[in-house]
Amino acid sequence: MKLLRVGTAGAERPALLDQDGTTLRDLSGLVADIDGELLADASALARIRAAADAGGLPALEADGLRTGAPVARIGKVVCIGLNYHDHAAETGADVPAEPVVFFKAADTVVGPNDTVLVPRRSRKTDWEVELAVIIGRTARYIEDAEDPLSYVAGYAVAHDVSEREFQIERGGTWDKGKNCETFNPLGPWLVTADEVPDPQALSLKLWVNGELKQNGSSADQIFPVAEVVRYVSQFMTLYPGDVINTGTPAGVALGQPEPKPFLRAGDVVELEIDGLGRQRQELKDA
Repeated sequence: MKLLRVGTAGAERPALLDQDGTTLRDLSGLVADIDGELLADASALARIRAAADAGGLPALEADGLRTGAPVARIGKVVCIGLNYHDHAAETGADVPAEPVVFFKAADTVVGPNDTVLVPRRSRKTDWEVELAVIIGRTARYIEDAEDPLSYVAGYAVAHDVSEREFQIERGGTWDKGKNCETFNPLGPWLVTADEVPDPQALSLKLWVNGELKQNGSSADQIFPVAEVVRYVSQFMTLYPGDVINTGTPAGVALGQPEPKPFLRAGDVVELEIDGLGRQRQELKDA
């Protein structure tokens, strides 16, 4: 299923993208919202499937309807840095021995087509298309014999916007360059895990002002999705509705020759992942 949330910010309603790929179906008569509570409730998800199969869900008029982030009330956004061989190479970094873990605040998450704000005094705002994993059941200390993917509710497109000067040149951790307002567009859909049989076989693309900048594959991940979920669960509890951004392939501005083409107000970024949908954001000054 392709689950999404539509409407004005803060007042989104749950919806389903029909199998025809164009019609939106209203889920508000079945569920209150798409959040961790829903994703952990197998019976509620089964009711949605049954209603969709029966053709009984009312249609929504999609024209002019804003798409919000597909998950409400996210607890935390865990991010994995330097998780593609080609991205590590372009930045001159060593391949990490273990996943590089950092966080984005949940309030950085916005809709897939919402405006992205270039922070004040920013000189090095950068783009990163990423495969996002949405957790579906509580995961803590996943054992080697378990299947980490059984804890995954679904997948989405994420844009891990980054300010490289704040992140790298201003001292301390990466947090200052990762948690600026609007720095994590998510969506358009949460695609349930049953529709993504192999998360290591997805192409990821990103364009800036119509020019293809990133064209990678999740097959190039240093630590595949299953290992990322298992690894993170050894250090923190993952709850339904939590999000993991699993890293970006080569092609970011940071890895380009001088003068590096960092983002500016007026730029348009578009990104997509196989089967997970497409995003489009215009940048404006904060």
